[in-house]
Amino acid sequence: MVGSKRSRKSSLAIRYIIAGILLIVIVYPYLYMVLNSFADWTQVDRKLIPSSYTLKSYTWLFTGGETGITRPWLGAFVNSIIVSLLSTFLMMMFGVMVAYALSKLKWRGRDTINNFILFHMFFPAIILLIPSFLIIQKLGWYDTYWALIIPKGVSLWAIFMYTNFFKAVPSVFIEAAKLDGARDFQILYKIMMPMSKSITSVVFLFLLMERWTELLWDMIMVRSDGMLTLNVLLSQMFGPYGTYPGPLYAGSVLLSLPIIILFIIFGKNFQKGMQVSLK
Repeated sequence: MVGSKRSRKSSLAIRYIIAGILLIVIVYPYLYMVLNSFADWTQVDRKLIPSSYTLKSYTWLFTGGETGITRPWLGAFVNSIIVSLLSTFLMMMFGVMVAYALSKLKWRGRDTINNFILFHMFFPAIILLIPSFLIIQKLGWYDTYWALIIPKGVSLWAIFMYTNFFKAVPSVFIEAAKLDGARDFQILYKIMMPMSKSITSVVFLFLLMERWTELLWDMIMVRSDGMLTLNVLLSQMFGPYGTYPGPLYAGSVLLSLPIIILFIIFGKNFQKGMQVSLK
């Protein structure tokens, strides 16, 4: 009995040690970024934990650095929020409707469309960048919110996730609702969506993170300062100022804050959704 208790304690200690090492490996890079964003410039990237701190990096960002030109940080932040939220909303709305049609409705060509979606997911989005840009120009959407939102309003991954989840929902609920006179849109938004809250939180956070960190598309589609997103503004500032790592860390911290706040708010739902999606 004594030996078994000792072995359990040693096994538990080993688990805690491994968990602690993994936590350090995962968390420390972000902590390093935050510390160096506040560090004195003489210590940035020279110490694992800086000993002197200042707000100089953040002041440098908002005052335009050595150029002395104030950059539209507030406008870029608002643009990023508008573009990310509206794009995510469209991706989720379209994904839910298409997934319901693919999983619960019977119609000719359903399997073909489903296979096409799976096949298309293997192609990198960058191969369609030039055709998409030319289409945007022809439509007259260049340097507008339309160019930043509409082309990013469809996510094949969201369709795939919702389709798999809806397939697992028993058809008995749908048949009972139809007997009560409910239509497909009512079934979708009053039955299917409330049942998919856990997976919705996962899809929402992943799509929002993907759109929030998008850089290449935004760089190509915007030109004026009034349409800049946060990513594009950062990339423009650090092109000629690559020797200033402190402000680069500060900008990265600002860029990551909304995602961290959202994860804190929806953390429990996210964990439940991941458990459901992995089953």
